[in-house]
Amino acid sequence: MTDLSHLTETLLHVARKAGADAADAIAIDGASVSVDVLKGRLEHAERSEGVEVGLRVLIGRRQACVSASDTGRQTMEQMAERAVAMAREAPEDPHAGLADPSELARDWDIDALDLVDDSAPLDPAALQDMAARAEAAVLAVRGVAQVGSAGAGYGDRRVHLAATNGFSGGYRRTGTSLSCVAITGEGTGMERDYYGDSRVHRADLDTPEDVGRIAGERTVARLGATKPPTGAFPVVYDERVAGQLVGHLLSAINGSAVARGATFLRDALGQPVLPAGLSLIEDPTLPRISGSRPFDGEGLPTAPRDLVTDGVLQGWVLDLSTARKLGMDSTANASRGTSAPPQPSAGNVRLTPGDASREELLARMGTGLLITSMIGSSINPTTGDYSRGASGFWVEGGHIVRPVNECTVAGNLREMLMTLVPANDARLHVGRQVPSLLVEGLTIAGG
Repeated sequence: MTDLSHLTETLLHVARKAGADAADAIAIDGASVSVDVLKGRLEHAERSEGVEVGLRVLIGRRQACVSASDTGRQTMEQMAERAVAMAREAPEDPHAGLADPSELARDWDIDALDLVDDSAPLDPAALQDMAARAEAAVLAVRGVAQVGSAGAGYGDRRVHLAATNGFSGGYRRTGTSLSCVAITGEGTGMERDYYGDSRVHRADLDTPEDVGRIAGERTVARLGATKPPTGAFPVVYDERVAGQLVGHLLSAINGSAVARGATFLRDALGQPVLPAGLSLIEDPTLPRISGSRPFDGEGLPTAPRDLVTDGVLQGWVLDLSTARKLGMDSTANASRGTSAPPQPSAGNVRLTPGDASREELLARMGTGLLITSMIGSSINPTTGDYSRGASGFWVEGGHIVRPVNECTVAGNLREMLMTLVPANDARLHVGRQVPSLLVEGLTIAGG
């Protein structure tokens, strides 16, 4: 097994030798296997593995990043020389720089995050069996015409980060996934839907039979879809797409957008952005969730925090650079790859659940649209103007009456977010734990 700590320390050494004032290095070692089946037989199998390294060097307030998949000493020396040469020609960035040593994560309990499945890795034969069972289950659902895809995958990834400010740390994460896409109808009346599950620990994964059955049942329910009426109606975002709505809120409070003033929430700090009673909590320390991590991409300790409390926006999502631009402290939200500087990004988030089930939320809506799938996007991040393609089900009298497709929903995100009514059906093993959401006052363009 590759010693990632040794690789990052070597990169820091050659960076100093090449003339860098400061540097950080990241090494990622990953292996993954994915399998697709068709008609019970293997259709496609893919395996990838290897190590990637990235180096960021700083000369004063100038910085540059380089990356490579070759970890030989000569290559790393060339990386350092090239990065230093690039940094000397780069424009000055007054906000670039490593964390102060006093800010760094020092002690963390990686075992508490429970990010590693210690059972034996799945081989292609086992993955093929899982995918084949899911395919058989979806075909057993009456009304399914064919299977679009059935696949399973397994991954194992290690990350190590080190910097000249004294930080050095790493962690490992595993994951197993299974998904199925089904098709119903024929010709221009064909409809499709899907279901999938992904877990850190394989024991938590839905069975192949459940994955196939749910995919089939979702698909058959879409048979005979037509356009909904045009007009102003309330909308319920099903749990499987409701996280996208919260994702727009996260984008609007991202430090990169705030620093540029390119967000409809640029003046909203300390102001209501959600209805009273709703909070949005970020928690990168949740066990058995793939988005959890003991430290961020700049070595700062992670911890739970409120993004929104009782409807009021509490803070931005910041890394060191955007925090310095805004005269604030980093919120330990730096995300880092091998080929670019850190950028702010929110991890696990949880929205306050409501007391009602999705069915009770539909009853409260009365007549309107239940969205289960979204395509395309036309969103103005500065004004919040929102327009997206959607499909799902038309609801009358609080009950689903028919499937619908080929429609557009439009509104303004600032106004939409202030009307949210949550259900109680959020999944607690995903990165965005967001229940189904009722939103008032949207314009639907259908038939």
